[in-house]
Formats: sequence, structure tokens, C-alpha cells
Amino acid sequence: MPMGSRSARARHVEVDGLHPDLAVIDQVAASLRAGSLVAFPTETVYGLGAAIDRPDALARIFEVKGRPATDPLIVHVADLESLVGVVAEIPAGVVDLADAFWPGPLTVVLPRGRLVGDAVTASGPTVGVRVPAHPVAERLLRAVGVGIAAPSANRFGHVSPTTAAHVLDDLGSRLGSADVVLDGGATPLGIESTVVDLSGARPAVLRHGGVPIEDLVAVLGEVDGTERRVAPEGTATAAPGGLLRHYAPDTPLVLVEGDLGLASRLLDALHERRVRPRVLDLPAAAERAATVLYSAMREIDAADVDLILAVALEPKGLGRGVNDRLFRAAHGRVVIDDSDVTVERLVAQVSGRDARARPR
Repeated sequence: MPMGSRSARARHVEVDGLHPDLAVIDQVAASLRAGSLVAFPTETVYGLGAAIDRPDALARIFEVKGRPATDPLIVHVADLESLVGVVAEIPAGVVDLADAFWPGPLTVVLPRGRLVGDAVTASGPTVGVRVPAHPVAERLLRAVGVGIAAPSANRFGHVSPTTAAHVLDDLGSRLGSADVVLDGGATPLGIESTVVDLSGARPAVLRHGGVPIEDLVAVLGEVDGTERRVAPEGTATAAPGGLLRHYAPDTPLVLVEGDLGLASRLLDALHERRVRPRVLDLPAAAERAATVLYSAMREIDAADVDLILAVALEPKGLGRGVNDRLFRAAHGRVVIDDSDVTVERLVAQVSGRDARARPR
């Protein structure tokens, strides 16, 4: 069980992502029950987890991530039956969704139950719950015996982690010696779960993600699938991932709504103005793009560039989830042409960033 393989305070524990050693999982589960934080893989991204019955550990999630208390946490459970007490009731629609998509990348928002405190829900009346489809997460949840509240295991608002190395890069110095980074390899899906709110009169997608809305409609019928919902800053929300600035690299990023030809023309125009841009190179297939999105964003963020241009995918299926992440990584900055006005706006954006970065 290799530990301490990187310069981090937390213990780094490696397991086989498909067939994890149950003795190791039991040890990590004991850490969770004792009040430690554990970063662990799901099929979407790595989560930073605390047992829902450990209020001190829940508070540390917000501290370690730099996360505002107004942004709620998703509770991960082992199976549908484990929702008892986590939610106030299990309506028929949840059973239908569970049959179709659990375990899997779908979070359902429901009225919260007696086992869930204010820290998890941002003091709101509802809680987001899901059953992850990853052998490590599944075995960890069963070993702990209670729900695990877990946002993504990264600095708040930063690019989400799809490997343990990403977790350690973001949070290694912020975690304590009793905390654990459970390394089960790269996550297979690569973007977060879809969040659907069933607490109101009509199902509504609060965040597009791993389950396409087309699949939800096939189960639920009519669904409000509004894209690019933006939660107001500083206000409590029903689900995470709704703020305009999220999933963002440190290098400014803009979303290009057009083809690669438009991105190429923007590259040329920006080079002429002594800006160093680069296009985020994503596969055209949405499933593959989702898998590599965050690692590609981290790689390009580490390069010596001034601006990242990300070309939107076709807005269907999993492409909606990828586009949602790019829109928020861009802080809502979208370009649709290569006019002089657009190019000068991008140059001003980079110049403003440089000015803010200079010491005073």
C-alpha cells in the first residue's frame, strides 16, 4: 500500500480501481468514521468526502477547498435503500430514475431527511443524492455504512480532478496527516453528474452532466432542461456547480461558438497583437471529450500561454455537459465571430489580467 509518494501531508493510498483490496478499503472507511477527510474516485471526478454524521469533518471540507457555505454538497450513498433518513421520502420518480441510471452519474434533489444537517444543504430544505458507479466508491460507501458528502476534490472553482495527482496538486498542502487520498486511477467519465431537481412540481435539470437530458426525458417525460443556469453569487443554491465561475483554469478561457476555422482565425488575429493563445484540443466525440476535458485544461493551463480558446461541441447528449463546463470555465465569456471588436475585447482581457498580476 504505497503512501507518501508525493510531497503532501495527506496519506496517498493506491488501490486497484476495478478490484480494490477490501482490507485497504476498510482502513480508509475507519478514517472516515473517525472524522478524517478522504478523496476518492467516482466514475465522474474525484470527490473530497466526509461522513455525514461527522459535523467537524463536514466543516473542514469547506475550509480545505475554500468553498463558500452557500454551496451545498452532494451526498453519495451505496444504493437506493440507503436513502432512508437521508431524504424525507422516496417518490416513484426516484425509483424510476434509480432503475434506469443508478449506479451512475445522476444526482437527484429531494427534500432532505433527518440524517442530513445544514452544512450539507447550505441550510436549505433539499439535498442532492446519488449512487456512484465506481468499484472503489461503492465498496467505500458500504464499508463506512453512512452517506458520504463529497464535492469535487479541488480548490473551489478550479478545474475538477480526474486523477489522484490532480487532487494532490490542488489540496495536498491543505489536507492533514490523518486525511487520505485514495488513488484508484483516472476516472472514466470525466465530468460531473447531471443534477435533476424533483422537489418541485416539474423535474428540472440544474446541471447538465453525465446523463443526457434526452435519457431523462425518456424516463420522466417532460423535463425543464434549461441550459446555462446561473446561480447568483453569495446565495444558497439547491445544488453545486451553478455559479458562473466554476471548473476554471488559472489562464483566462473563452468559449468559441463556431467551428475550428473561427478558432484558427482568432488565433492568427491574436498572434498579430502579440497575444499567446492556444486552442483547447478536444475530440469531436462528446464521450471522449468529456473523458479528457479536465486533464487537457490542466495541461494547457500549465503551458506558457495568455489565453485559451475552447470550441463548443454540438449541443446534444453529453456535449451539453461538456459545453456547460466550458461556459463556466470561461466565466460566461463567449465569442461568435472574429471581428476587430471581438479581437480587441480579447486583447483587453489579457492585458487586464497582466496588469492585475503585476506587483504594485
